[in-house]
Amino acid sequence: MLCQVFPEQYEQQLADKQQRLIGLMPQMASNLQVFASPTAHYRQRAEFRIWHTAERLFYAMFDPANPSRPVEIEFCPMAAKPIADLMQPLLAAISTNDILKNGLFEIDFLATLSGEMLVTLIYRKKLDDQAWLSAAQTLRDSLPINHIIGRSRKQKILLAQDWVMERLAADHQAWFFQQIENSFTQPNAQMAQNMLAWAREQTRRINADKSSDLLELYCGNGHFSIALADLYSKVLATEISKTSVKSAQFNLQQNQVANVQVIKMAAEEVAQALQGREFNRLAEIDLNDYNFRTIFVDPPRSGLDDLTRQLSAQFEHILYISCNPETLARDLETLLQTHDLAASALFDQFPYSHHIESGVLLTRKTA
Repeated sequence: MLCQVFPEQYEQQLADKQQRLIGLMPQMASNLQVFASPTAHYRQRAEFRIWHTAERLFYAMFDPANPSRPVEIEFCPMAAKPIADLMQPLLAAISTNDILKNGLFEIDFLATLSGEMLVTLIYRKKLDDQAWLSAAQTLRDSLPINHIIGRSRKQKILLAQDWVMERLAADHQAWFFQQIENSFTQPNAQMAQNMLAWAREQTRRINADKSSDLLELYCGNGHFSIALADLYSKVLATEISKTSVKSAQFNLQQNQVANVQVIKMAAEEVAQALQGREFNRLAEIDLNDYNFRTIFVDPPRSGLDDLTRQLSAQFEHILYISCNPETLARDLETLLQTHDLAASALFDQFPYSHHIESGVLLTRKTA
């Protein structure tokens, strides 16, 4: 499946994912909410190899069954409409300019619901900075592109920046998020809005008076931290990526959020800090000032490590966003010994694939 969509099959595919999720975690059967994706034009990011022949260039992807043979992609209905509509005019313009064409290996697109577009041109050869910038400026002026990046080995040329600003809305509110090229962002923006709405709904259930504080691990660019901030007294958010921490701090300023503190720490370090270990990065933060009752985790595909799983079990409430149902099921084997499953959701972030994004709310068992 290379960029195709199959709307006539979508309902069955979504039902199959639902059954797979419940098969792994039968506890979800009674309260699973299912959030369907648009059946086309749902990806805000897309990457394509560029194939050169004697006559022309074309976008290419590779079938896993025959990885040596490029498959031409003329149109990609998976990609957001602005990306899909831009693909061929962009390639046509590049094809007439040797500076932009020669050595071109890949084109990456990053679009937003707010209407911004960033295009990255990746080359196999070193670029002449000034010549490339001049050609890229002409290209940008002729097409609906906000920013263009030229990349080659140990080289990155910006016209004029490497990020776009996204606007996501949920629960009658909206937030702005800096999305940096080549950094993690939610690829399905419509589904990202559903995830924010679901997380806010669950937060109201567990913190109706907004009196307690939130600890968030793996906060990325502040996607959930910022959207949940007004529902908590204070939020302490942690992230290991320096780029994401910087972006989260930028997003806090853009959204005028004052009650969130973002620090660069790994999840296991946070667990150690709460057990009393001192870190220089926490020198100006007194963990005793926080009234943590809820922990929010959005880990990588590997799920929670042992220490973070143990830490999470100490909280009254656990909000867990997962990109891997197998590791979520593994983690729930431990967490459901101390907590009950209060809510669950399937977010179809990646239609027509086996990938499943899900969320659970866990609350501590009562005697």
